[in-house]
Order: sequence, then structure tokens, then C-alpha cells
Amino acid sequence: MTQQPFSRPGAIDLSGLGRPAAPAGAPAPRPAAAAAPGAPADTRSYSVVVDEQGFQGLLEQSMTAPVLLAFYSRTRMPESGQLADDLATVVEEHEGRYLLGLVDIDAVPQIAQAMQIPSIPLVVAVVDGRPMPLLQDPLPIDELRTALTQVGQQLTAQGITGRHQPRAGGAPAAEGDEEVVDPRYAPAQDALAAGDVDAAVAEYQKLVDANPADVEAAGGLAIAKVMQRTQGVDLNAARAAAADAPDDVDAQTLVADLDMLGGHVEDAFTRLVNLVARTSDKDREKARDHLLGLFAAVGNDDPRVLAGRRNLASALF
Repeated sequence: MTQQPFSRPGAIDLSGLGRPAAPAGAPAPRPAAAAAPGAPADTRSYSVVVDEQGFQGLLEQSMTAPVLLAFYSRTRMPESGQLADDLATVVEEHEGRYLLGLVDIDAVPQIAQAMQIPSIPLVVAVVDGRPMPLLQDPLPIDELRTALTQVGQQLTAQGITGRHQPRAGGAPAAEGDEEVVDPRYAPAQDALAAGDVDAAVAEYQKLVDANPADVEAAGGLAIAKVMQRTQGVDLNAARAAAADAPDDVDAQTLVADLDMLGGHVEDAFTRLVNLVARTSDKDREKARDHLLGLFAAVGNDDPRVLAGRRNLASALF
């Protein structure tokens, strides 16, 4: 899974492909293997076929919870169509964590041109109206499951826990649909909304203790702990203290936490990798463990974490 921007040389020339667009709100075609017993083969709760009329409304739904766009062509590249089918199956398993828009570039070339799609397959995540490329290659369905689970963990760590309401037969959501929060995380989210970080940490800890495999809870716990450690901290004073004591583990880890909350993830990682390289024994172990906690908050498959792990290994060995 790739989350960093990639080069877009320009729009694909699809001017010769003029097949009529699917009707607005048409149900997404469900592969037979994914259909529930006795359920109609064309019924999906969290996937919609994208047309020009509904595209903007679909993007607006990303303000509620993440939207995924799968660009494919069954005629130009059958593997991309299979990826779209598998992605729809996996999205259903996440029960509203994502809403999937299926974009057949043969049917709606105008959307592909507007998005400047460089190649297919392409899967883009849209969060709060901001697009972010996720996948550019076909993946087996098990790897898709892993990828979306890791994305969900990262979103939870950033406090993004909204869920989409199910669509009837793939129909688009009505305007004004409210954010749906998974009830498991509601107590922690309510605590954060009330400014009670300690209570949020306790609630996330309960979820992790009950189910250590709950990656969303683990991600939420990790970032809540960062918030807990930085409560009431004066940023300028913390940076000054770290500058005066470059080998003080507590001073350096505190600034790393502040960098994390400020979105300076690479800076936080670099600070602690350098600290690991300079220290030894218990100080080194403490710095390393703190860095591993920040890795967990971001998500182990994030490119920045992968780079950070390589840098940590070099610092240790």
C-alpha cells in the first residue's frame, strides 16, 4: 500500500470510449462469491456505481467518513475489474468504515480526465475532501483486507472514526446524512470531545484488553496516549529544554510527541532515531520503546514508519 503522492503525467486519452454511463444510483454488480446466502446478487450496502451527476455528492460524503474510489476497465484491463469486485467485497466487511465508488473509466471518461488518472487500476482514498492514492496494482483479496485494516488503524489514530450509513441497493446517500460512530469507540470519542483524555485512554485500553487484535482501538490508544503525555505542555519551553539537553530522553521524547500532534511525523521519528544512536543501555532502550509506540500510532505499513524502522535498525546496529 502506498500513501504518498505519485507522478501524474496527465489524463488518459479515453475519447474513443463512449459507452453510455450507468444510471444514477445504479447498484454495484456483486460477484457471486461475495453474495450472502439468499441475498440478491446486485445488493450492496457500501458501494455505488459512479456517474457524472453523483460524483460531487460522493466526494462530499468523505466529510462524514472515508470514501474510496476504484478506477477500472474490464475491457482494457480485466484485472482492474477483479480488483474493484474484491475491493467491494472487503469494504462490505468493514460495515461502513468506507464508502466505495466504482468508476468504470469506459463509462465515465470525463471523471477519469478530471482526476487525471495516470493508469489503471487505481484506488484513491478521499478523506475530508482530500484525495490520497492508495493502490496502483492488483492485489489478492487477502492483501486488500490487510491494506484496508491498516488504513483504518491510521485513520483512527488521527481521530477519524466516522462510519457511513448503509445504502439500499447501492443507492447514494441522501443529503444531510449524519456521521455514524462505531458504538465500540463512542465512549472514547465522547471523552475526547469533552477534553477528558485520561478517560479516552482508559476506554481505548478496555477495548485493547478485550481484543488485542482490534487495530482501530490499538491505534486510538496510541494516539490518545500521545495526547495524554502532552496535556498542558508549553511547546516553546519543551523545545528549549530539549535543545539544552540533547541526550535527556524525557525532554526529547516529549518534543517528539509534540511533533506527532503537530503533524511533523518524520521530525518526530528522526529526533528519536538520532537519540537512540547517541545513547546507550537503559536510555537507549527507553528511547527505542517510545519510538516503537509512535510507529504504532501512525500504522506499521505507513511509508514513513517503514523508513523509520530502517533508520532505527541502522542506529541500533
